[in-house]
Amino acid sequence: MKSRILPFFFSLLIGAFIVSSCAQQQTEFSVDYEKFTLDNGLEVIFHKDDSDPVTAVALTFHVGSSREIEGRTGFAHLFEHLLFLESENLRKGGLDKMSSRIGGSGANGSTSRDRTNYFQTVPNDALEKMIWAEADKLGFFINTVTEAVLAKEKQVVKNEKRQGVDNQPYGHASYVVDKNLYPEGHPYSWQVIGSLEDLQNATLQDVKDFYNKWYVPNNATLVIAGDFDSDQAKEWVHKYFDEIPRGEEIEPLANQPASLDETKKLYYEDNFARLPELRMVWPGVDLYHEDAYALDILTQLLSDGKKAPLYKVLVEEQELTSNVFMRSGNSEIAGEISLITRAYPGTDLNDVEAAINEAFTRFEEESFTDEDLQRIKAGIETNFYNGLSSVLGKAFQLAQYNIFADSPGYINEDIQKTLAVTKEDVMRVYRQYIKGQHFVATSFVPQGQSDLVLEGSELAEVVEEEIVANAEGEQFEIPEETEYERTPSSFDRTVEPPYGESPTPAIPDVWEAELANGLQIYGIENDELPLVEFEITLEGGLLLEDPAKVGVSNLMADLMTKGTANKTPEELEESIDLLGANISVNAGRQSLTIRGNSLARNYEETMALVEEIMLEPRWDEREFELAKQSTLSQITQQSANPNSIASNTYNKLLYGEDHILSYNPNGTTTTVENITLDDLKAYYNNYFSPAVADMHVVGAINKAGIVESLEGLNSRWENKPVEIPEFETPDAPESSTVYFYDVPGAKQSVLRFGYLAMPETHPDFYKANIMNYKLGGGGFASRLTQELREGKGYTYGIGSGFSGSDMAGPFTISSGVRTNVTYESAALVKEILEQYPETFTDQDLENTKSYLIKSSARQFETSGSKLNMLANISSYGWSPDYVRERQKTVRNITKEEIQELAREYANPDKMIWLVVGDAETQMDRLEQLGFGEPVLVNEYFEEGN
Repeated sequence: MKSRILPFFFSLLIGAFIVSSCAQQQTEFSVDYEKFTLDNGLEVIFHKDDSDPVTAVALTFHVGSSREIEGRTGFAHLFEHLLFLESENLRKGGLDKMSSRIGGSGANGSTSRDRTNYFQTVPNDALEKMIWAEADKLGFFINTVTEAVLAKEKQVVKNEKRQGVDNQPYGHASYVVDKNLYPEGHPYSWQVIGSLEDLQNATLQDVKDFYNKWYVPNNATLVIAGDFDSDQAKEWVHKYFDEIPRGEEIEPLANQPASLDETKKLYYEDNFARLPELRMVWPGVDLYHEDAYALDILTQLLSDGKKAPLYKVLVEEQELTSNVFMRSGNSEIAGEISLITRAYPGTDLNDVEAAINEAFTRFEEESFTDEDLQRIKAGIETNFYNGLSSVLGKAFQLAQYNIFADSPGYINEDIQKTLAVTKEDVMRVYRQYIKGQHFVATSFVPQGQSDLVLEGSELAEVVEEEIVANAEGEQFEIPEETEYERTPSSFDRTVEPPYGESPTPAIPDVWEAELANGLQIYGIENDELPLVEFEITLEGGLLLEDPAKVGVSNLMADLMTKGTANKTPEELEESIDLLGANISVNAGRQSLTIRGNSLARNYEETMALVEEIMLEPRWDEREFELAKQSTLSQITQQSANPNSIASNTYNKLLYGEDHILSYNPNGTTTTVENITLDDLKAYYNNYFSPAVADMHVVGAINKAGIVESLEGLNSRWENKPVEIPEFETPDAPESSTVYFYDVPGAKQSVLRFGYLAMPETHPDFYKANIMNYKLGGGGFASRLTQELREGKGYTYGIGSGFSGSDMAGPFTISSGVRTNVTYESAALVKEILEQYPETFTDQDLENTKSYLIKSSARQFETSGSKLNMLANISSYGWSPDYVRERQKTVRNITKEEIQELAREYANPDKMIWLVVGDAETQMDRLEQLGFGEPVLVNEYFEEGN
């Protein structure tokens, strides 16, 4: 069948008008695309971008959880999983295996209420392979789904829910809101991930019927973006997609906005919460509704920054919380306006609600200025460009507008509608959607603290899964090969297409400079987007802190953006926002970093503000107390989060209790309470020096422009010597021990297995990473994932890796597993590690080399990856050619070397085996691992958290 091509071409000119330094300016940026439609209804969009030899392929179906029915929820998300497992022509695990061979970013997907997408970025010589694979999803997949496959993937999805919802503080809040905001049977009244009961009850025929209705060409958009030949790609699209038959006609869903005839208040005592959380949610508007743009700006004006009334009243004046979040969320047929705040421990949420109402009253009375409106618009413009910084980002945007606005060209109108919003529009939507309107309020409080909930609240209905041994559906066998009926085709689709012409990865041109004060600068000029990103990194951070006052550098970093000597905190924030810029300061375990991102036209003004932040700190006593209070609140919140507990405990076990790197950079309750403002000043005066600083910059500005912008820093920032202390590297364990941190009632067990390995500068570091690719670093193609997720359904995800700097870092295996298979998961990891050296094959070596060599085509696509390259060069004294040296290492490594590296660096008998979970049911079983009696560590590590 030959399809009819309906080509049309667009050049999207995005003209954004914002106020910058009191002058109106315009940024022009065009996205060219071609769109055509096949006879079967598949809509195809091409976008050419030859800046890197990579291509993104995104297949998006106009189906999400909203197309399900009550009692049969979770199907769309289930298919996000199933479509990666097998297809008729790629066979079992074929997509993941192919992705690893071709050097792809890793096939991935996501599901929302209204769409499901599948995507990957690959070297451009693999484009035909990807088109072949995506066509198999659409026309040659459903016959491969068997009872056993369905049973296993149900367990994987359940684990995802346990990890992201059941085992998380406030994880059930969205469920409670949606159940009460939308009427029974409304497509948004259930969660995207669905009900575990629905999922377990789903039959194979239910699942196949859902696929056959919704996963059809006339309900899909294919976007190809990047460096490719359009004519050739068009031939491939026709070859692989034309004969896939059109499905039944898809009727669009009518808008179904939420409507409340009363305010609903609900509460829940959360096992994992340590702070009381209040959510207030009002009915909003659907995607691209005329009022969506003003509502987006309204919520930011109300909550974002020091001028926002919610911040002023709740954070600064009444000190009820450290943060207030408010946003307008828009989906295809309805929307909601959400306000979320987590109050300080013990805070009555009735006081929080009263403060919110006071802030709203103040907004009504005082309104906002034209300048306030312009700074919000400036931020939207910068975020828009940031969203287009990769070919995959462009592909996402084009598909989004094509599906939900009927044309990719809506991208221009969409931006202009945001920029056209007036003060009157904002006040109008406030009065229409917020003021005096009914809402849903949820009070999620720690167990035993129901006295903190809103008055008049009713207990929310939350379904808590009971974890028992050998639950329904948890036992299954996946056969090696499955017989199924094959879908006929006009040609042999079982033959994988060949590679195209091999791309030549371009290593960016790196320039270097040094200022007279010693600041080293490394840059890459890149004018693909009108943006500049930069970072100034100073050695130190946690390494330079007193163990009795851990958290000093974190608090200092926080305070540096809270005003300058000549600008109040509010004035500084406004100056940054008017430029559409982002400036942040963060402290870590070994460094402190100032990061910036701005439109290229505003770079010089942004850099002037960075200079002021760095050299003219305000040391505001009030801001210090607020920052300290916020940090203590974070520490309290993390104390019940199983993942945070695992990270903090693992570091204590790696380094020993007294080593400075055993601490979380935020500090503990005890150490933060000990810190004074003078401690921050002392850290700044002693350690804030260009002698230990490097600057990395990527974007649409040349070397001369960068150096010129730093004249002030060069002349004013004094070079003073800073000595970074040297610490002994703790020895790796001589034998393995199991440690257990008890979280009663945990729905999952969090695993951290590993030991302190080596620095990145060690000769074996990169080789060890090569060895780890097939073990646990290769995503879905790795042994750990294939065995624990794909084979057993024990986990949603598992991985392993080496981390390091110029100091030794750990080798770590991390995962979250179903509680009742904690021992089985650990035992399987142990078995995989034991067998890995002897079972690593020539084919494994070939796949590893293929991935690492071919993936080099996309390793410098984004600004972030270029900044990372510059950081490696500056931190370790490497030349830009280190990338080629690594490729040489990959080509020359042998199977025997990999096996020896595995024996030395992935030895299960010389590791820390940490489990965070329910000790009552799981701890004793772990003695079967053969590493002795498990050690309970709660009492040892809880002090100060």
